[in-house]
Amino acid sequence: MLEFVNGDKIVTGNKGKYEEAKLIIPDLEFKDVDLIEIQSIDSKEIIKHKLDEAKKVLTGNLIVEDNSLYLDCLHGLPGPLIKWFLKTIGNDGLVKMAESFENSKARASVLIGLGMEDGQIEFFEGSIDGEIVRPRGENGFGWDQIFKPTGWEKTFGEMTLDEKNNISMRKIAFQKLKDFLAIKKQAN
Repeated sequence: MLEFVNGDKIVTGNKGKYEEAKLIIPDLEFKDVDLIEIQSIDSKEIIKHKLDEAKKVLTGNLIVEDNSLYLDCLHGLPGPLIKWFLKTIGNDGLVKMAESFENSKARASVLIGLGMEDGQIEFFEGSIDGEIVRPRGENGFGWDQIFKPTGWEKTFGEMTLDEKNNISMRKIAFQKLKDFLAIKKQAN
């Protein structure tokens, strides 16, 4: 089992994100902090801001993430603005947009930022292609019920946590983070 130094903490107001992350990196410490989030189409700028906000209340190595949903029919929007789209038009609005443009292709992405005590930031990205479908399933959160990964008949909302975590963009990004930390640990 990977051991973390300096009490690495995942900082999020979303317990579901933590539950998925800890399946990959069990030793992460959860800090339930609802961070102020800027609006930007640049996920790295959002991550940097979240880390700055987290450092105002926490110490140690901090991990934050930002997820994006890119719709082909909207030339990549909402992207990192997905949180705001969900708050205003919801999943039904996203589905209606994809249907009205007759293009349901989408890409889901997670960008993780590891902010180290020395100020250095490392980024880890995971993405998965899929399509927007009418809401199905009761599991997950956010837009999980309308995103069906390529090659699967189920939406994320229909998958168990284990099924989703075997293929999700969050799993890909957290696996990259885990590999980075293992190399860093070996170098010390």
